[in-house]
Amino acid sequence: MNQLWVNGGLTDADSARVSVLDHGMTVGDGVFETMKATDGHAFALTRHLDRLTTSARGLGLPDPDLDEVRRACAAVLEANPMPLGRLRVTYTGGVSPLGSDRGDAAPTLIVALGASTRRPDTTPVITVPWTRNERGALTGLKTTSYAENVVALARARHHGASEALFANTVGQLCEGTGSNVFVVLDGELLTPPVASGCLAGITRALTVEWTGAQERDLPLDVLERADEIFLTSTLRDVQAVHRVDARDLPATPGPVTAKAMRVFAERAADDLDP
Repeated sequence: MNQLWVNGGLTDADSARVSVLDHGMTVGDGVFETMKATDGHAFALTRHLDRLTTSARGLGLPDPDLDEVRRACAAVLEANPMPLGRLRVTYTGGVSPLGSDRGDAAPTLIVALGASTRRPDTTPVITVPWTRNERGALTGLKTTSYAENVVALARARHHGASEALFANTVGQLCEGTGSNVFVVLDGELLTPPVASGCLAGITRALTVEWTGAQERDLPLDVLERADEIFLTSTLRDVQAVHRVDARDLPATPGPVTAKAMRVFAERAADDLDP
């Protein structure tokens, strides 16, 4: 039986409980991180925990106790051996009044692990008519307020795609529901800057460092002209895109994407906590 960490210790999934008055439940007042776990080892744990703290501060939550979070991750990984998994850390405002005001209770910490499978090398994506707000209060924070992504991803699934891509409010390419996007244009590897409103993805940052990709403001219609497109995320690593809406990209993955996939796989294998 799968075991989770909830507020200080391991518990069986069937008996794990948090209050129905938890602020993460009532108003989405929480932050989270998802890590790839391979044979009991979380990838890029330090970077993910740094971002967890950044997101918590952005919401005005107390800094998480990262020593406790590390202990919780280790305990959950040990209790649930599996070759490939999704390790999720959720940190919320805790029990609070019904409404946006927080109460005085301690934050809630949950760590859970679910089995995963290797993603395909290529995927179709769609664009959606909704926008990311690059000037919003939650911009750049990985919060549990994810309903917008649920709606967009459901549309992608309906159209046979695994991801939906957003523009921001000024029509620039931004990100996917749970991924960052890179394009190859005239031989250059480019990705939207964080100022576009996209999440500062961990896999995105490592890909930029390891490939020399450049950050650049890009119009959404770059997807109609790019020679290659790929996504990055915790469980995708680097994944080529072979179709955007009705546009098929030839010879996917292209040479730049194939090199990025290879470099990422090699560097990640050399250092589990880069």
